[in-house]
Amino acid sequence: MNKDSKRSEALLYHSKPTPGKIQVVPTKKYATQRDLSLAYSPGVAEPCLEIARDVNEVYKYTAKGNLVAVITNGTAVLGLGDIGPEASKPVMEGKGLLFKIFSDIDVFDIEIGTKDIEEFIQTVKNIAPTFGGINLEDIKAPESFEIERRLVEELNIPVMHDDQHGTAIISSAALINALELANKKAEDVKMVVSGAGSAALACADLYVLLGVKVENILMYNSKGLLTKNNPALSALQLKYAKDIEPIGLEEGLKGADIFLGLSSGDIMTADMLLGMAENPIVFAMANPDPEINYNLAIATRKDIIMATGRSDYPNQVNNVLGFPYIFRGALDVRATKINEAMKMAAVRALASLAKESVPEQVNVAYGATKLGFGREYIIPKPFDPRLITVVAPAVAKAAMDSGVALNPITDWEKYEEELLDRLGNDNKMVRLITNRAKMDPKRIVFAEADHLNVLKAAQIVYEEGIGFPILLGNKEIILELKAELGFDADVEIIDPKTKDQEERRNKFASSYWLTRERRGISLLDAQKLMRERNYFAAMMVNEGEADALVTGHSRSYPSVVKPMLQLIEKAPGASLVATANMMMTNRGPMFLSDTAININPSADDLAKIAIMTAKTAKMFGVEPVIAMVSYSNFGSSTNPGASKVREAVAYLHKNHPELVIDGEIQADFALNPEMLQEKFPFSKLAGKKVNTLIFPNLESANITYKLLKELNKVDSIGPIMLGMGKPVHIFQLGASVEEMVNMSAIAVIDAQEKELKKNNSVK
Repeated sequence: MNKDSKRSEALLYHSKPTPGKIQVVPTKKYATQRDLSLAYSPGVAEPCLEIARDVNEVYKYTAKGNLVAVITNGTAVLGLGDIGPEASKPVMEGKGLLFKIFSDIDVFDIEIGTKDIEEFIQTVKNIAPTFGGINLEDIKAPESFEIERRLVEELNIPVMHDDQHGTAIISSAALINALELANKKAEDVKMVVSGAGSAALACADLYVLLGVKVENILMYNSKGLLTKNNPALSALQLKYAKDIEPIGLEEGLKGADIFLGLSSGDIMTADMLLGMAENPIVFAMANPDPEINYNLAIATRKDIIMATGRSDYPNQVNNVLGFPYIFRGALDVRATKINEAMKMAAVRALASLAKESVPEQVNVAYGATKLGFGREYIIPKPFDPRLITVVAPAVAKAAMDSGVALNPITDWEKYEEELLDRLGNDNKMVRLITNRAKMDPKRIVFAEADHLNVLKAAQIVYEEGIGFPILLGNKEIILELKAELGFDADVEIIDPKTKDQEERRNKFASSYWLTRERRGISLLDAQKLMRERNYFAAMMVNEGEADALVTGHSRSYPSVVKPMLQLIEKAPGASLVATANMMMTNRGPMFLSDTAININPSADDLAKIAIMTAKTAKMFGVEPVIAMVSYSNFGSSTNPGASKVREAVAYLHKNHPELVIDGEIQADFALNPEMLQEKFPFSKLAGKKVNTLIFPNLESANITYKLLKELNKVDSIGPIMLGMGKPVHIFQLGASVEEMVNMSAIAVIDAQEKELKKNNSVK
């Protein structure tokens, strides 16, 4: 995508369909006059009077306890500098989005139109009664230090300037583990810091609390080493200034154990790195280009332990590992501040988490066979679902232990359950799927690339690094649409009907005919079929000219699935093909089967569909808990429709005891743990959270997933093909661009899995 197209896409994202990225959503009923009279006058007077009698009741009757203000004056925005309060608003809304999706904290972004410290502080103090916490953001130093210091002292709610402390907290966790791997002690190491702004100073301050000695830290700014005779230094910088003659960065790095970079890209050379001590620890966190290129660094020193600010390298120091969970813990105990004890608790919780066994969901997200503590894994990954239940409680406990918690937690088990409930979905699975696909992108045939939305999806797949599109369709139309979209990448375009594809068509036809010659297909029939894009595309995958195939946007599902079933063999061991939809519900991902192929499956078919769906769930790091749903519960009906479900469950209980599965059961009981426990405590599903539903027929499955999608606006990925020998996936007719991108990522993951199985079988 060219620069103008990227700019247009970014502007469109922020402006359509509704301007901005956040909104206020009611949490109470408002349908009737009675509801409105409770929400406002006269009913609203009662909580007002309760709060007037005891101000702490505001946490009981209003949203204050889960509401954080993200506040800036726009003086130091990202890499944009002093762009003003209005121009900073998109960034603040983005920070609010992160708070919500990672820790379920609501945010109002506040942009203040002043650079005067006193005015800024007074404004924040005046609006503070609205909020449970204050996140200061993108305020330039040194004003940011004084603003934060004063607000922490003068307010009785948590205040933190994430630009200062976020990087410090995450990198401190990484430092604890890096020192352990390097077999070094904090009090003995020599450290060089490139950068002397708010983040660098906050990092150095926290490292000192970990044991690093101030006298062993050399700090550089853009003008060189900080020295005592420099009158331009702030009081905070003077703490790290040295009473020596200035020396250059290369000289300062000789024999150094640690390099901390929060400055600019490519200022550290290979020779500088070679001059460092054994097992050097390098945190090069300038973005987008680290102080030394990662690949250069690891090629230069095999003993290096390195972290960066980038997601495409190991050990990303990402602030999202910290601030959502720090504020979560602080809010949940109504802390009056975020103190050093709470920050250090977050540090140690993150460091400790990196040493624990990594959940399969995280391995799946990062395409790893098994992540484990070591030089390339010294801090947890942002996708780790345990972060909220590890960091937030650690912060909450530290607040209690340090005496700043006004609402102490007594039932920690219940608190952890509440935190898990907050996770919901929020498209986390979509991010996981996309990230997994990008680890090993594959060649994907888009069989309908001369449709604008399909081509747009292919463009996103290419630009996001999910896969390498092969575009099928009318070449002239595709080129026109590419120009319209600004899709200027040189990707393969094929029109199966053109003369230049005749040799390929004949080759594919011969291969197909050999498999179907005794099934009523002639060579001439096969040659005619290869002019049709879906047949041609399927043969590209069969012949190894592509790794995966996606199609179906412009034609009905049955007409598209037919050539796939004719041309592509079933997976080894599979006796039927089925489909599952992954629904992104507020309780997490739900797998629904069979949503598109088997009209009235037998008991045997249902058992096979359940097994295949369970394997698919595990492919995405989800441990399946399966309900075989019906209109009856555990034998309450003898109708054949219910009986076949019961028969399938009996077979699975006997032959696949490893599966957590039960039925037949009504959907409300399956999805309501309290009802299930009360009425059917004997069920294998009792006390568990069902995440997979197997339906008795196509009708019920298809209707259910489409109702969920349209009425509840639940995102759907699928139908995902199960039981196919090749990665072939079919869109629903009229699928959106987003749905097609998601299905393309599924196709890539499917290709990755099939390649892995093939390689393992060869071994």
